[in-house]
Amino acid sequence: MDVFSRTFLPAAAETGLAAQAVSRHVPVFRRCVGAGDATVLVARCTRPNRAAGEYLLLLTDRRLVITRQTRVLHRLRLHLNAELRELSDVTWSADPRQSAVELAATAIDGVRERFVIRTQHPRQVWQLDALLHHAFRARRRIPRERVVATIGDAPAASRGPALRPVVVH
Repeated sequence: MDVFSRTFLPAAAETGLAAQAVSRHVPVFRRCVGAGDATVLVARCTRPNRAAGEYLLLLTDRRLVITRQTRVLHRLRLHLNAELRELSDVTWSADPRQSAVELAATAIDGVRERFVIRTQHPRQVWQLDALLHHAFRARRRIPRERVVATIGDAPAASRGPALRPVVVH
């Protein structure tokens, strides 16, 4: 069983979603995320100031995927599929009085997306806030070195300088 399979249903259950309710969305999510992506959050959400519709948000370590189910025919549509690093100006505001968190982000195509995630209990608002902070803020603070190319030591016959890995910050 891969990482996505092991983490998806427990994450959905944490937010109070029944397995039957989210199982229709799994094939769409599978096409968007890799088998090694760990699910961080699965939640129903709505769009403020838009026509009513049912959205399901999936947040993994690397991606944000949002699907929409049409009201009449219950067809599934992919609404947003983006790597976290492709999203800009990601903000969220927690409102424990309304048991909701509003999440907003600008996609790579420049479209500003806004969603409201409702929780069953005000205490879950702060758990959701912590998950979003970890996904969008904590990981991005520390720049990591990446090895772009590594070339082994030059043969003993050559007297030129040894080549070293190139590190990009």
